[in-house]
Amino acid sequence: MPELPEVETVKRSLASVLDGQTIERIERRDVSPAKAPDGQFYGSPADIEQFVVGASITGFRRRAKVLIIDLSSDYSLIIHLKMSGQLVVVEPDGKRVGGGHPTKSLVQELPDKTSRTIFYFESGQRLFYNDQRKFGWIKLVPTPEVEHNKLITKLGPEPFDDDFTAEYLAERLSRRTIAIKTALLDQKMIGGIGNIYADEALNLAGIDPTRESKSLTTAEIEKLVATIPAVMNRSIELGGTSFSDYVDGLGQFGKYFDEARVYGRANEPCLECGGPISKIMLGGRGTHYCKNCQH
Repeated sequence: MPELPEVETVKRSLASVLDGQTIERIERRDVSPAKAPDGQFYGSPADIEQFVVGASITGFRRRAKVLIIDLSSDYSLIIHLKMSGQLVVVEPDGKRVGGGHPTKSLVQELPDKTSRTIFYFESGQRLFYNDQRKFGWIKLVPTPEVEHNKLITKLGPEPFDDDFTAEYLAERLSRRTIAIKTALLDQKMIGGIGNIYADEALNLAGIDPTRESKSLTTAEIEKLVATIPAVMNRSIELGGTSFSDYVDGLGQFGKYFDEARVYGRANEPCLECGGPISKIMLGGRGTHYCKNCQH
Protein backbone atom coordinates (compact mmCIF):
# COMPACT_ATOMS: atom_id res chain seq x y z
CA MET A 1 0.00 0.00 0.00
CA PRO A 2 1.34 3.44 -0.85
CA GLU A 3 2.33 5.19 2.38
CA LEU A 4 2.87 8.87 3.11
CA PRO A 5 6.06 9.23 1.01
CA GLU A 6 4.49 7.55 -2.01
CA VAL A 7 1.30 9.64 -1.88
CA GLU A 8 3.36 12.80 -1.36
CA THR A 9 5.42 11.88 -4.43
CA VAL A 10 2.28 11.24 -6.48
CA LYS A 11 0.88 14.59 -5.32
CA ARG A 12 3.99 16.51 -6.33
CA SER A 13 4.36 14.77 -9.69
CA LEU A 14 0.71 15.29 -10.64
CA ALA A 15 0.83 18.93 -9.57
CA SER A 16 3.85 19.51 -11.80
CA VAL A 17 1.84 18.73 -14.94
CA LEU A 18 -1.88 19.03 -14.13
CA ASP A 19 -2.25 22.04 -11.84
CA GLY A 20 -4.65 24.47 -13.52
CA GLN A 21 -5.74 22.00 -16.20
CA THR A 22 -9.44 21.76 -17.12
CA ILE A 23 -11.25 18.41 -17.14
CA GLU A 24 -13.03 17.89 -20.46
CA ARG A 25 -14.69 14.56 -19.77
CA ILE A 26 -14.45 11.41 -17.67
CA GLU A 27 -14.60 7.80 -18.75
CA ARG A 28 -15.52 5.32 -16.04
CA ARG A 29 -14.64 1.73 -16.86
CA ASP A 30 -15.33 -1.65 -15.30
CA VAL A 31 -18.47 -0.47 -13.52
CA SER A 32 -19.46 -3.09 -10.95
CA PRO A 33 -22.51 -2.00 -8.92
CA ALA A 34 -22.46 -5.21 -6.87
CA LYS A 35 -19.01 -4.37 -5.52
CA ALA A 36 -18.94 -0.57 -5.52
CA PRO A 37 -21.05 2.02 -7.38
CA ASP A 38 -19.55 3.43 -10.56
CA GLY A 39 -16.41 1.34 -10.55
CA GLN A 40 -15.10 2.71 -7.21
CA PHE A 41 -15.96 6.32 -8.13
CA TYR A 42 -18.33 7.52 -5.42
CA GLY A 43 -20.42 10.38 -6.78
CA SER A 44 -23.65 10.48 -8.73
CA PRO A 45 -23.35 10.83 -12.52
CA ALA A 46 -25.23 14.13 -12.26
CA ASP A 47 -22.82 15.54 -9.65
CA ILE A 48 -19.79 14.36 -11.61
CA GLU A 49 -21.14 16.01 -14.76
CA GLN A 50 -21.92 19.24 -12.91
CA PHE A 51 -18.94 19.58 -10.56
CA VAL A 52 -16.09 17.68 -12.23
CA VAL A 53 -16.55 17.97 -15.99
CA GLY A 54 -15.59 21.49 -17.03
CA ALA A 55 -13.86 22.25 -13.74
CA SER A 56 -10.18 23.16 -13.45
CA ILE A 57 -7.75 21.73 -10.91
CA THR A 58 -6.93 24.42 -8.35
CA GLY A 59 -4.61 22.40 -6.14
CA PHE A 60 -3.33 19.09 -4.85
CA ARG A 61 -3.23 18.19 -1.16
CA ARG A 62 -2.35 15.16 0.93
CA ARG A 63 -3.49 13.97 4.34
CA ALA A 64 -1.59 10.90 5.56
CA LYS A 65 -2.10 8.31 2.78
CA VAL A 66 -4.99 10.18 1.14
CA LEU A 67 -4.70 12.41 -1.94
CA ILE A 68 -7.05 15.38 -2.37
CA ILE A 69 -7.57 17.18 -5.68
CA ASP A 70 -9.37 20.53 -5.35
CA LEU A 71 -11.50 21.80 -8.24
CA SER A 72 -12.69 25.24 -9.33
CA SER A 73 -16.28 24.08 -8.75
CA ASP A 74 -15.66 24.11 -4.97
CA TYR A 75 -15.75 20.33 -5.01
CA SER A 76 -12.82 18.00 -4.33
CA LEU A 77 -11.81 14.47 -5.22
CA ILE A 78 -10.66 12.41 -2.24
CA ILE A 79 -8.57 9.50 -3.54
CA HIS A 80 -7.31 6.49 -1.62
CA LEU A 81 -4.99 4.26 -3.64
CA LYS A 82 -5.19 1.39 -1.11
CA MET A 83 -3.14 -1.68 -2.13
CA SER A 84 -2.53 -1.29 -5.85
CA GLY A 85 -3.88 2.06 -7.00
CA GLN A 86 -1.99 4.21 -9.51
CA LEU A 87 -2.53 7.70 -10.94
CA VAL A 88 -0.52 8.16 -14.14
CA VAL A 89 -0.52 11.07 -16.60
CA VAL A 90 -0.21 10.35 -20.31
CA GLU A 91 0.58 12.99 -22.95
CA PRO A 92 -1.63 13.60 -26.01
CA ASP A 93 0.70 11.45 -28.12
CA GLY A 94 0.12 8.50 -25.78
CA LYS A 95 3.51 8.68 -24.08
CA ARG A 96 4.04 9.00 -20.36
CA VAL A 97 5.22 12.42 -19.22
CA GLY A 98 8.12 10.65 -17.54
CA GLY A 99 9.41 9.37 -20.86
CA GLY A 100 8.20 7.22 -23.71
CA HIS A 101 6.56 3.83 -23.78
CA PRO A 102 8.28 1.58 -21.23
CA THR A 103 9.41 -1.88 -22.24
CA LYS A 104 10.01 -3.11 -18.68
CA SER A 105 7.80 -1.17 -16.31
CA LEU A 106 4.91 -1.43 -13.89
CA VAL A 107 3.05 0.78 -16.35
CA GLN A 108 2.67 -0.46 -19.92
CA GLU A 109 0.53 1.21 -22.57
CA LEU A 110 -2.66 2.69 -21.17
CA PRO A 111 -5.48 2.04 -20.85
CA ASP A 112 -4.99 -1.54 -19.75
CA LYS A 113 -7.16 -4.04 -17.89
CA THR A 114 -6.49 -2.27 -14.58
CA SER A 115 -7.67 1.16 -15.77
CA ARG A 116 -10.84 2.08 -13.84
CA THR A 117 -11.29 5.80 -14.55
CA ILE A 118 -9.79 8.09 -17.18
CA PHE A 119 -9.79 11.88 -16.86
CA TYR A 120 -9.51 13.71 -20.20
CA PHE A 121 -8.17 17.28 -20.10
CA GLU A 122 -8.61 20.11 -22.58
CA SER A 123 -4.82 20.06 -23.01
CA GLY A 124 -5.09 16.58 -24.52
CA GLN A 125 -3.46 14.98 -21.50
CA ARG A 126 -5.14 12.05 -19.77
CA LEU A 127 -4.97 10.93 -16.16
CA PHE A 128 -5.42 7.20 -15.63
CA TYR A 129 -6.64 5.80 -12.34
CA ASN A 130 -5.51 2.17 -12.39
CA ASP A 131 -6.23 -0.38 -9.69
CA GLN A 132 -5.57 -4.07 -10.20
CA ARG A 133 -7.09 -5.23 -6.90
CA LYS A 134 -10.01 -2.77 -6.92
CA PHE A 135 -9.63 -1.78 -3.26
CA GLY A 136 -8.97 1.90 -3.95
CA TRP A 137 -11.60 4.55 -4.50
CA ILE A 138 -12.38 8.12 -5.56
CA LYS A 139 -15.01 10.16 -3.73
CA LEU A 140 -16.47 13.49 -4.85
CA VAL A 141 -17.32 15.85 -1.98
CA PRO A 142 -17.84 19.60 -1.52
CA THR A 143 -14.45 21.14 -0.71
CA PRO A 144 -15.61 22.59 2.67
CA GLU A 145 -16.55 19.05 3.76
CA VAL A 146 -13.14 17.49 3.08
CA GLU A 147 -11.80 18.21 6.58
CA HIS A 148 -14.96 16.72 8.08
CA ASN A 149 -14.78 13.48 6.12
CA LYS A 150 -14.69 10.59 8.59
CA LEU A 151 -11.53 9.18 7.02
CA ILE A 152 -9.76 12.51 7.57
CA THR A 153 -11.08 13.35 11.04
CA LYS A 154 -9.88 10.12 12.63
CA LEU A 155 -6.26 10.61 11.54
CA GLY A 156 -3.57 11.46 14.07
CA PRO A 157 -0.84 14.06 13.50
CA GLU A 158 1.65 13.40 10.73
CA PRO A 159 5.38 12.89 11.34
CA PHE A 160 6.11 16.37 9.93
CA ASP A 161 3.55 18.18 12.11
CA ASP A 162 4.63 20.45 14.94
CA ASP A 163 2.43 18.53 17.38
CA PHE A 164 4.17 15.23 16.62
CA THR A 165 6.50 15.49 19.61
CA ALA A 166 8.17 13.13 22.05
CA GLU A 167 5.70 14.28 24.69
CA TYR A 168 2.75 13.47 22.44
CA LEU A 169 4.07 10.03 21.50
CA ALA A 170 5.03 9.19 25.09
CA GLU A 171 1.52 9.98 26.27
CA ARG A 172 -0.07 7.86 23.52
CA LEU A 173 2.21 4.89 24.22
CA SER A 174 2.22 5.06 28.01
CA ARG A 175 -0.71 2.67 28.56
CA ARG A 176 -0.44 0.47 25.47
CA THR A 177 0.72 -3.11 25.78
CA ILE A 178 0.69 -3.89 22.06
CA ALA A 179 3.96 -4.19 20.14
CA ILE A 180 5.50 -0.85 19.21
CA LYS A 181 5.48 -1.81 15.51
CA THR A 182 1.72 -2.43 15.69
CA ALA A 183 1.19 0.86 17.53
CA LEU A 184 3.03 2.83 14.84
CA LEU A 185 0.63 1.47 12.21
CA ASP A 186 -2.36 2.94 14.08
CA GLN A 187 -3.44 5.84 11.85
CA LYS A 188 -5.35 7.40 14.75
CA MET A 189 -2.04 7.83 16.56
CA ILE A 190 0.21 8.83 13.63
CA GLY A 191 -1.12 9.48 10.14
CA GLY A 192 0.77 8.09 7.18
CA ILE A 193 3.03 5.36 8.57
CA GLY A 194 2.73 1.89 7.04
CA ASN A 195 4.66 -1.35 7.14
CA ILE A 196 7.74 -0.19 5.25
CA TYR A 197 8.58 2.93 7.23
CA ALA A 198 7.64 1.47 10.61
CA ASP A 199 10.31 -1.21 10.04
CA GLU A 200 12.83 1.33 8.75
CA ALA A 201 12.30 3.86 11.55
CA LEU A 202 12.46 1.24 14.30
CA ASN A 203 15.71 -0.10 12.88
CA LEU A 204 17.25 3.36 12.66
CA ALA A 205 16.18 4.00 16.26
CA GLY A 206 17.55 0.63 17.44
CA ILE A 207 14.20 -0.52 18.85
CA ASP A 208 12.93 -4.10 18.70
CA PRO A 209 9.54 -4.01 16.91
CA THR A 210 8.10 -6.63 19.30
CA ARG A 211 8.64 -4.49 22.42
CA GLU A 212 5.59 -3.44 24.43
CA SER A 213 4.77 0.13 23.52
CA LYS A 214 4.70 1.29 27.13
CA SER A 215 8.18 -0.14 27.75
CA LEU A 216 9.94 2.47 25.60
CA THR A 217 12.13 4.93 27.47
CA THR A 218 12.05 8.68 26.98
CA ALA A 219 15.31 8.48 25.04
CA GLU A 220 13.93 5.76 22.73
CA ILE A 221 10.76 7.76 22.06
CA GLU A 222 12.86 10.80 21.22
CA LYS A 223 14.81 8.68 18.75
CA LEU A 224 11.58 7.50 17.11
CA VAL A 225 10.25 11.04 16.79
CA ALA A 226 13.48 11.86 14.94
CA THR A 227 13.83 8.72 12.80
CA ILE A 228 10.25 8.48 11.52
CA PRO A 229 10.32 11.79 9.59
CA ALA A 230 13.95 11.17 8.62
CA VAL A 231 13.22 7.93 6.76
CA MET A 232 10.09 9.42 5.19
CA ASN A 233 11.96 12.50 4.01
CA ARG A 234 14.63 10.32 2.45
CA SER A 235 12.00 8.22 0.70
CA ILE A 236 10.30 11.34 -0.67
CA GLU A 237 13.69 12.48 -2.01
CA LEU A 238 14.00 9.12 -3.81
CA GLY A 239 10.41 9.08 -5.12
CA GLY A 240 9.05 6.47 -2.69
CA THR A 241 9.38 2.70 -2.65
CA SER A 242 8.55 0.53 -5.68
CA PHE A 243 8.45 -3.22 -5.31
CA SER A 244 4.93 -4.07 -6.44
CA ASP A 245 2.46 -1.70 -8.14
CA TYR A 246 3.64 1.72 -7.06
CA VAL A 247 4.72 4.41 -9.55
CA ASP A 248 4.44 8.18 -9.31
CA GLY A 249 2.14 10.36 -11.40
CA LEU A 250 4.63 10.34 -14.28
CA GLY A 251 4.88 6.55 -14.28
CA GLN A 252 8.31 6.52 -12.65
CA PHE A 253 9.61 4.01 -10.13
CA GLY A 254 10.51 5.03 -6.59
CA LYS A 255 14.11 4.24 -5.58
CA TYR A 256 13.97 4.05 -1.78
CA PHE A 257 13.91 0.23 -1.88
CA ASP A 258 17.51 0.33 -3.10
CA GLU A 259 18.50 1.99 0.18
CA ALA A 260 16.21 0.12 2.57
CA ARG A 261 17.92 -0.77 5.83
CA VAL A 262 15.78 -3.81 6.70
CA TYR A 263 12.50 -3.87 4.78
CA GLY A 264 12.47 -6.62 2.16
CA ARG A 265 16.00 -7.72 3.13
CA ALA A 266 15.30 -10.91 5.09
CA ASN A 267 18.50 -12.99 5.60
CA GLU A 268 20.66 -10.25 4.05
CA PRO A 269 23.40 -8.69 6.20
CA CYS A 270 22.54 -5.82 8.53
CA LEU A 271 24.11 -2.56 7.37
CA GLU A 272 25.44 -1.94 10.90
CA CYS A 273 26.60 -5.28 12.34
CA GLY A 274 26.60 -7.63 9.34
CA GLY A 275 24.30 -10.13 11.03
CA PRO A 276 21.28 -11.51 9.14
CA ILE A 277 18.08 -9.47 8.95
CA SER A 278 15.19 -11.41 10.49
CA LYS A 279 11.63 -11.51 9.22
CA ILE A 280 8.70 -12.40 11.47
CA MET A 281 4.94 -11.99 11.35
CA LEU A 282 3.72 -9.38 13.82
CA GLY A 283 0.09 -8.39 13.98
CA GLY A 284 -0.42 -10.09 10.64
CA ARG A 285 2.27 -8.01 8.95
CA GLY A 286 5.70 -9.09 7.74
CA THR A 287 8.23 -7.38 9.99
CA HIS A 288 11.95 -6.97 9.32
CA TYR A 289 14.58 -6.17 11.93
CA CYS A 290 18.08 -6.93 13.22
CA LYS A 291 18.11 -8.95 16.43
CA ASN A 292 21.63 -7.72 17.20
CA CYS A 293 21.05 -3.99 16.76
CA GLN A 294 17.44 -3.60 17.90
CA HIS A 295 16.64 -4.09 21.57
